[in-house]
Amino acid sequence: MTTELLDRALVEEATKKSGLIWVQGPGAPVRALWHAWHEGAACVVGDGPGEQSLPGLADGAAAEVTVRSKDKGGRVVAWTATVMELAPDSEAWEAAVAELKGKRLNAPDGEAMTERWRRECRVLRLEPTGTVLPLPEGSLAEAPLPSAATTRRPIPAALPRLLMKRRKRK
Repeated sequence: MTTELLDRALVEEATKKSGLIWVQGPGAPVRALWHAWHEGAACVVGDGPGEQSLPGLADGAAAEVTVRSKDKGGRVVAWTATVMELAPDSEAWEAAVAELKGKRLNAPDGEAMTERWRRECRVLRLEPTGTVLPLPEGSLAEAPLPSAATTRRPIPAALPRLLMKRRKRK
């Protein structure tokens, strides 16, 4: 009994304090998701324009959640969850969205965000099943998922000459 209570407390505290959780649904890749802890579960919003993707997370499915340390980035705990999709007009949806709204950074539509979520997105609860998984040994590093995002492009050929001219003028 004591181990179960300690595991539940570890899952709750680690997930509350972490900015991201790594979630894997059945047959889907692992995704980093922002979330809000609300009434004993991690709540996420996504699958709409401008929001995070939630592949493999369907109502009633199981998911594996890995929580990282906010300050060091290392794995703290891994746990299993049952996925519950919240109906847009339910009290549970309203309460979860109220928590998520405060955590959403850089929303393009500000106060209209909740109505957009109601129309175009899914809000899910990832409820812990009580099973804490052993942390894996070694690195789980993988190649990034395909994306249109880029980080670097070749520098223009004339750039080094332009920079050298500025240094010579001084």
